[in-house]
Amino acid sequence: MVKAKGVACSENQVARLMRLRGLRAKQERTFKTTKKRNKKHPVAPNLLDREFEAAGPNEKWLGDITYIRKEENRLYSAVLYLFSRRTVGRAMSSRMTSDLTKRALTMALEHRDAEPGLLHHSDQGSQYTDAEYQQILQDRGVEVSMNGMGSWHDRAPVESFFGAFKTECVHYRTCRTRDEARIGIFSHIEACYNRRRLHSPLDY
Repeated sequence: MVKAKGVACSENQVARLMRLRGLRAKQERTFKTTKKRNKKHPVAPNLLDREFEAAGPNEKWLGDITYIRKEENRLYSAVLYLFSRRTVGRAMSSRMTSDLTKRALTMALEHRDAEPGLLHHSDQGSQYTDAEYQQILQDRGVEVSMNGMGSWHDRAPVESFFGAFKTECVHYRTCRTRDEARIGIFSHIEACYNRRRLHSPLDY
């Protein structure tokens, strides 16, 4: 952002100036896996195979869930649109059920056309292997891809999104109620992340 404004600088120079003024960058925090696989549900092969680049819109979507630890426990589900790094579907709930992911997927499908060849990639959590969720994808002609067990690298962009999202919007903000958190999350994603945030995979 600084370089885009024509200011010549380096990362080390910025770090030195921040230290002189007693400033520190926000740090990402560690996370733990909260989803479980249902062994009775069929699992799709890894068709994405870490090929995160997309040649055009509605070619590849990534889905994932994260846990937001606040005064009221809540969950957040996102469908990340790889071509532009936008989030096109989201939902919040106090329970980690397939309804959470279905609502996020439905929002994405309402705002974007599921064209032939669209690939939907997720982990093997039961919220994604759920029969109703898979039926929605099948009805819209969406191909299904899933990563290996415990291999978060297979969906690295959406993990990176949640890391940045929590650092910028969650960990350093106090929300007293679920409604207050919902408004803050909506504002951050729609006003900042989707519209103004620069992304290194897109050459900023």
